[in-house]
Amino acid sequence: MSLNHADLQFDAEHIWHPYTNLSEPTPVFGVESADGVHLNLSNGQRVVDGMASWWSAIHGYNHPRLNQAVKNQVDQMSHVMFGGLTHEPAIKLSRQLVELTAPELDCIFIADSGSVTVEVALKMALQFWHSAGNTQKKRFLSFRNGYHGDTFGAMSVCDPVTGMHSMFNGVLPKHLFVSSPDCRTDADWQDECIAEFEICIRTNHQQIAAVIIEPIVQGAGGMRVYCAEYLRQVRQLCDEYDVLLILDEIATAFGRTGTMFAYQQADICPDILCVGKAITGGYMSLAATITTKQVADTIGRFGDGNLMHGPTFMANPLACAVACESLKLLIESNWQERINKIESQLKLELAACLSIESVNDVRVKGAIGVVELKKAVNMHQIQPRLVELGVWIRPFGKLLYIMPPYIIQPAELSLLTSAMKQIATELAAN
Repeated sequence: MSLNHADLQFDAEHIWHPYTNLSEPTPVFGVESADGVHLNLSNGQRVVDGMASWWSAIHGYNHPRLNQAVKNQVDQMSHVMFGGLTHEPAIKLSRQLVELTAPELDCIFIADSGSVTVEVALKMALQFWHSAGNTQKKRFLSFRNGYHGDTFGAMSVCDPVTGMHSMFNGVLPKHLFVSSPDCRTDADWQDECIAEFEICIRTNHQQIAAVIIEPIVQGAGGMRVYCAEYLRQVRQLCDEYDVLLILDEIATAFGRTGTMFAYQQADICPDILCVGKAITGGYMSLAATITTKQVADTIGRFGDGNLMHGPTFMANPLACAVACESLKLLIESNWQERINKIESQLKLELAACLSIESVNDVRVKGAIGVVELKKAVNMHQIQPRLVELGVWIRPFGKLLYIMPPYIIQPAELSLLTSAMKQIATELAAN
């Protein structure tokens, strides 16, 4: 059944979309169906999706193997509580995650969204130190331009100034922040790159439970890329000052930056790892917080040893089943070659944007392409124009960026990069 004008009008008057208001709603476009890398809109247009539904639909849409995984599971059970019960999809998924991640990471909390995995990670860190008898360690050290989710704990470790949650600063816990990493490559590394972080952790380590950072790429806080050496230095200093390291790979896990996990590029292991988004191939909401046996055992020694979290839809069987198939599909594919080809094409085709007056910077990492503009875009104007150009790209702030499905073909990717260049050119002319 097609969406009509009345449907879209009801949407505009009654339904919030992410980071929008109902007084002056931004344009929305109805989607009738999706296949491959295309969205089929209710206005008859067929557009190439450059966002992979916020970085999750890595295999594209309507994939037969993922569809079948959902169909098979729904005939068994769509959901069952995880309290006191377990099931094959959860166990199978957990086995896959243990095999994919570093050997030290072998204890898994299966959550229902990225923000929840961050909440769980923060709780793990606090409970770890409480159980270890160190009740002073109650704060977190985070980074400017960082983004970790929209729930209250997650908001408290997002950038409190330039982030999206400044209006809540009066009620959020006060944590520690340092400047975001600014060294793009290991070849450019200088010791002063880590100086501010080193001073902060040295000065405050007795009260810091954990450092939380997005490895290699800071996502929704600015799509900023930094070098592996910075991450290595962070790991070393956390060890030196007895602080846990939480890596938020909700956006970067499962191949997006060129390795299965971004932390592998620095050859380190976190104490706690958060993954989500692409875990189900974009089919259903699911995420996981993965930690070491040392952290889990320490938490388990205090009181009744319970980790104090438990969502109703924790380890949902449908989501776990499709996640299992999505990870299997990824491992069996030539994903590394695909990412390398996407990265090479993005570097080649987006380089031309640097000469456009409206452009401040161009950044590429794996299957991530970013054009940073000098001024923030007007979404009321830019979004319909991008659809006119045959693409679905969702800019924010000063950023035009794409994180397409891994199955995208060169011609489809060129359509995305051409649209980005066209928008930058038109902005420069106005």
